[in-house]
Amino acid sequence: MNDHARPAPLSTSDEAFVVLAIRLVCLGLVAYWALILIGPFLTILIWSTIIAVALYPIFEWLSAKFLGHRALAATAITVCGLVIMLGPVTWLGISLADSAQMLSARLSDGTIAIPAPPETVKAWPVIGNKAYEIWQLASTNLREMLVQAAPQLKPLGAGVLTVAGSVGINLLKFILATIISGFLFIPGPRLVHSVKNVFQHLAAKRGEMFVDVTGATIRNVSRGVIGIAVVQTLLAGVGLILGGVPAAGLISFVVLLLAIIQIGPAIILIPIVVWSWFVWTPGMAALFSVYMILVSLLDNILRPLVMAKGLSTPMPVILVGVLGGTLAHGMIGLFVGPVVLSIAWQLLALWFRDETLKQDVPEQLANTKREAEEDWGR
Repeated sequence: MNDHARPAPLSTSDEAFVVLAIRLVCLGLVAYWALILIGPFLTILIWSTIIAVALYPIFEWLSAKFLGHRALAATAITVCGLVIMLGPVTWLGISLADSAQMLSARLSDGTIAIPAPPETVKAWPVIGNKAYEIWQLASTNLREMLVQAAPQLKPLGAGVLTVAGSVGINLLKFILATIISGFLFIPGPRLVHSVKNVFQHLAAKRGEMFVDVTGATIRNVSRGVIGIAVVQTLLAGVGLILGGVPAAGLISFVVLLLAIIQIGPAIILIPIVVWSWFVWTPGMAALFSVYMILVSLLDNILRPLVMAKGLSTPMPVILVGVLGGTLAHGMIGLFVGPVVLSIAWQLLALWFRDETLKQDVPEQLANTKREAEEDWGR
């Protein structure tokens, strides 16, 4: 009777399965614990990696100019990056914080002057009458309108103040990411080789291809989207500051958002240009208009020059990356989000690509790399 009550002994295959399951659980716990420990620094590490990959062609070019002194080239790029962080980006962040606080204060005391709505607003489909009533109330009694709209505006106001208050922390993150990226240039090839080995274990023959596509996507998005957006924002900000436009920092931040999501800053700069003709002298307004029009068209001029291939990531993917990155990681997520989501999009597209098209990818990546080297060589 006791023999029947005893559990049957495990076979060799069952013992191996149990041992494997225990090992996987232990490995998962260690990975989860490690992720908790590096979680606060994960965004900084990702952004520093993006910077290193995006600027690596410049590092190689500068190393050749410095006669092979790679440490000197890495130091020069890091110092230049810190100058950019501590200069224009600091100004943009402080100006954004001041503009957000000023806007919040003026909305609270109702000192913002809003013109009366035109009668044509009533003709708008669906929302015409309601929009006219709200606009009319805002133009005559802004405080009353804010009281009525307080439940809807409260989350928006809290978000604006949160962004303004986190400027210092995000600037510190940018500085740390720039410094860390400087230490990634020299061991870059070894790190890429290690990552390719890991991906080859995960995706077999496609592993190396995934790493190459990731690098090409980072360079395309960071230079052709993020880089151009930052340049446009800084140039627009300089024009707004010199022109004495109110809330220049807040407008510059909107320019940055519109440039990153590929809509373009013209949608916000053109109304300001029109406004300048009613406020300034004709000569000053004409000079300001020419400058802002050139800034608005800058992306159309620079993007074909700095991108080896056209950006194949759809605009909605970049938009979701911008919004999701900002909500998840604050200001630094504004830049990390679209890059990471573009990488995920490209890898998914490559994963589902037909077998006959996979043969064209290595050649395309080789052409991309060759064109990038030729650009930096010039």
